[in-house]
Amino acid sequence: MNITALVGLGLVAAVLSVILRQYNREFGFYIPLAAGIIILGAVIAAVRPILDTVNNLMTAINMNNIYGQTLLKGLAVCYLTQLAVDACKDAGELAIANKLELAGKIAIVVLSLPLFNNLITLITGLII
Repeated sequence: MNITALVGLGLVAAVLSVILRQYNREFGFYIPLAAGIIILGAVIAAVRPILDTVNNLMTAINMNNIYGQTLLKGLAVCYLTQLAVDACKDAGELAIANKLELAGKIAIVVLSLPLFNNLITLITGLII
């Protein structure tokens, strides 16, 4: 991942968006959306080695894989939700953005339910 190219793409897209928004509001929305998708694709490609490293570390320390998977899924939900919320805010759809934010928070809670279950089981095992 070349961060310089991604930053340059972001800046060019922002300037083009501001300029084109004066002439046609739709183009001012599509350019940042396209740039966001390209940047997200580059970031996803760069994340693969990180996922492999975390998986190897979890295996090396004999830790239950559910914890690492839950952490990574939670991070993915956070980033994707934030991307969608920002796109909705850029389009002027604040109500949809707020609903997406709530949905992301609920998704994190649902993802963490197995961890809460393990924690409660551990606590009850220590007490009894």
